[in-house]
Amino acid sequence: MTTLPASGRIDGPVLLTARWVVGHREGRHVIFDDGIVVFEGDKVVFVGHDYPGEVAERIDYGNAILSPGFIDLDALSDLDTTVLAFDNQPSWKKGRVWPKSYMDRAYEMYTQQELGFQKRYAFAQLIRNGVTTALPIASLFYREWGETDAEFSAAADAAHELGLRVYLGPAYRTGNSYVDENGKIAFHYDEERGFQSFAASLAFAERIEAEASPLVRAMLAPDRIETCTPELLRRTADAGRDLDIPIRQHCCQSELEFDRITSAYGMTPLEWLESLGVLNERMLLPHGELVAGTRNVDRAGRDLDILKNAGATLVHCPIVSARHAGFMDSFSKFRDMGVRIGLGTDTWPSDFIQNMQVGILLSRVMDGSIDSVRSEHYFDAGTISGADALRRPDLGRLQAGAKADVIVIDMGHDRIGHVIDPIQTLMMSGSGRDVTNVIIDGRFVMVDGKIPGFDARAEQERAQRQFDGLVARYPERTYGHPPVEEIFSTSYPRVRR
Repeated sequence: MTTLPASGRIDGPVLLTARWVVGHREGRHVIFDDGIVVFEGDKVVFVGHDYPGEVAERIDYGNAILSPGFIDLDALSDLDTTVLAFDNQPSWKKGRVWPKSYMDRAYEMYTQQELGFQKRYAFAQLIRNGVTTALPIASLFYREWGETDAEFSAAADAAHELGLRVYLGPAYRTGNSYVDENGKIAFHYDEERGFQSFAASLAFAERIEAEASPLVRAMLAPDRIETCTPELLRRTADAGRDLDIPIRQHCCQSELEFDRITSAYGMTPLEWLESLGVLNERMLLPHGELVAGTRNVDRAGRDLDILKNAGATLVHCPIVSARHAGFMDSFSKFRDMGVRIGLGTDTWPSDFIQNMQVGILLSRVMDGSIDSVRSEHYFDAGTISGADALRRPDLGRLQAGAKADVIVIDMGHDRIGHVIDPIQTLMMSGSGRDVTNVIIDGRFVMVDGKIPGFDARAEQERAQRQFDGLVARYPERTYGHPPVEEIFSTSYPRVRR
């Protein structure tokens, strides 16, 4: 390939070839053996065989898959702290829930510069793993209250610089959980403060939508439903309809949430959202683990019918769910009932391929069946279904008129093994590390594993320093304020110099 200009774009039609191309026909993916993708500007103009036109550039990727980019509806944009809870429970004793002593003086644990860095760092990791459209998520555990316009303006700048397609929205809430003096989890609400945070987030969304960037769009991001009051959710739903933008609302996620909503309102979380009139096709709902009427929840409920009738999308995050001993019950059951399901990563690493692999394996375990879930079901969820959740028929598929969001997955090394079907083999032995090239909106944003202006090793070292600084402050935010060594265990005895 010729040297790319600084813009990462090539003037004129660009023809890509590879051993397999995941194209799209009549509403479903198809595989073109020795296929061709041609794009010009930001649009795909041809997918298939025997392109008849002239091109400005031809690039043959050889023994590889040309695929639509993955759509991550709950994409990590943080220095992930899941590792802190991986072997250290219960969460209320390990600083994952504020003690009242900290809540009364909560402060921002990151500077604006650190917040900007972690967004850019996370965006680059998403690109490296083949994610071309992302809806960022970060924890509010380390924030004074909600996310801010300033950090998301920096996130928009980072997305433009790196070339990632994003939907951005500062998270907000009207309350939070905390551990009281007796070691019990309670809830604190400050609705007026929440309304102010919502107003700032809405102003950000209005500004972003008015700018009409091809890469940066807006969403609304109310926090977990147990930290939101009814009026906040109603205002959010009204604003989402007015602006016609997605709303992501964590729901059916934890026993704490389920118990809080059922005890306060006498309804399941989904029944409660339905009663408020806020469920619709714009709603994206991570994580769907505690849905009434399934084996996970010992309570009769109409939850699946509510989801199907509302047109809302469950955002399934297999790896992070499994790490917390939970899982959606079940992907095949929900899918067969017509519930819309997209995918999110929501943790480190942002390995979308591994996320699909874990989803397939655990879905089969949950179903007790090897044939209930197939490779293409999860691949569809990570591409077509994600695009449909955003109501973007120009994303998640490679066909004429779609956005030129293309990833190259190298299948030509010995770690992959034998190939009978490229998608099945990808779900058996591929990983995010096999993504070598990424094109977003017609721009080459990663070439041969390198993102212009991103030094992976140097950035990782900076991320580690920032993470170490956060961990050092954990005693301040942990019940009883034990030292770090008591909060976080070690796998084996540590021998220090």
